[in-house]
Amino acid sequence: MTSTLGARGPRTDGAAGRTAVRSPGPLLPDPDTGPVDSARDWIATAVVAVLAVVTRFWGLTSATDKGTPIFDEKHYAPQSFQIARLGIEENPAYGLVVHPPVAKQIQSIGGMLFGYTPLGWRLTAAACGVLLVVAVMRITRRLTRSTPLGVLAGLLLCADGVTFVTSRIGMLDVYQVLFVTAAAGALLVDRDRMRARMHAAAVAGRVHATELGPRLGFRWWRFTAGIMLGLALGVKWSGVYFIAFFGVMTVAMDWALRARYGVRRPLAGALARDALPAFASLVLWPAVLHLLAWLPWFATENATYRHVVGDKVADNWLPDALQSWLYYQSSVMGFHSSLTNTAGNHHPWESKPWTWPMGLRPMLYFIEQGEEVTGCGQETCVRAIMLLGTPAIWWTALPVLGWALWRAVLCRDGRYAFALVGYSAGFLPWFFQHDRQMYFFYAAVMVPFFVMLLVLTLGEIAGRATDPPARRQVGLALVSVYVAVVLANFVYMLPVVTGMPITQAQWYHQLWLPSWK
Repeated sequence: MTSTLGARGPRTDGAAGRTAVRSPGPLLPDPDTGPVDSARDWIATAVVAVLAVVTRFWGLTSATDKGTPIFDEKHYAPQSFQIARLGIEENPAYGLVVHPPVAKQIQSIGGMLFGYTPLGWRLTAAACGVLLVVAVMRITRRLTRSTPLGVLAGLLLCADGVTFVTSRIGMLDVYQVLFVTAAAGALLVDRDRMRARMHAAAVAGRVHATELGPRLGFRWWRFTAGIMLGLALGVKWSGVYFIAFFGVMTVAMDWALRARYGVRRPLAGALARDALPAFASLVLWPAVLHLLAWLPWFATENATYRHVVGDKVADNWLPDALQSWLYYQSSVMGFHSSLTNTAGNHHPWESKPWTWPMGLRPMLYFIEQGEEVTGCGQETCVRAIMLLGTPAIWWTALPVLGWALWRAVLCRDGRYAFALVGYSAGFLPWFFQHDRQMYFFYAAVMVPFFVMLLVLTLGEIAGRATDPPARRQVGLALVSVYVAVVLANFVYMLPVVTGMPITQAQWYHQLWLPSWK
């Protein structure tokens, strides 16, 4: 185990090939096939996981609209409860069934266990929030080869307001965040496994048997990433962005690996040996899983838009069920594409993607105020839940992203490049449809990858284990002070991310920026 905060094992970037070890035959690159965990590593992970359980489940059911769902829970709670009772969404709740069924199918587990109650429609979201913290810890641990940095990533994620609120509200986003993060983690493990296979091929003298390099066999971790991406696509169609970005990333990793081992035509080898299987695992397989998620819809006569042939659709040679499903998908596409500002669709809390990195326009999910709200020690109180990123985390976005780009592009540091790919997949595509109504909760999927970038940067500040002691002491002190500021900031924010009763004056003091009001 790496026991110091900034210490790292072998680098994971393009320069890693400079480190070599002796093996039978010629000098070969260090395979660097991943960290080995001790019992102390798992105990540290478990401690933060317990903290995630406490923060995600504490007071989970306290904020409701007089016992009913709040904000967009009003769509998804009824739909998931219909799935719990009937297996399908029988009718559009509030006229909107405009997302695939996977998240609502998972959410229905809570309805089966606890009925149509706040715990019923929020249980699985909170559980996914806990799993997300664990996943980010383990991914960062593998990315940095440092258990303290992995634990730090989990701690920062626990203290982020966006992830906190997203995990405690019965909406769809936390499911997609978990699945895309898990997909990224699976591709990271796949990279390490392929290093081991390529190293074994090099030791056996098979790397230069052809100018394209060796075949690496079936890749179960990449296949697992495809499962996660299929589930992400089954939550929201925006999962397709991650399929595209991660697909390019995994081929780039294969190209770099082949180049590292001296394959004569590494790019051609990656395209010929790896790209087609990657397409099957990360594109075709997710598409199949997405279709499988709709099987209950096809199997039930009362599903939404199940019978539109002859009414909304002219009959043709396709089976009626398939025609109805295609109409359903086209109506969903039409709904989303028509929600534009130029068409007059505006929302008081909408935000555009250029405001997301620093959380400049949060989202108000719930507010109660007046004499009927008690508990703050005054005659009138306020209870509110705002999707608000912890400023001590989010306001570091510009320097952290600038540093990450410099490290990834100019220094060819693959650790930063990996996290930037995930961050970019949740961010950049929205600029191409900026006229659409957009909301800050779309940015939730960026948070795990930004936390990875932030922790990588903090690791640089803390310094390496080989640095002079004075340098290490100063670096660790700076990181410790920063983490303390983050935790204090999060504690200060708790009233407006949990719905605690506060006074009107306290409510206004929580709204630091004019754009937060």
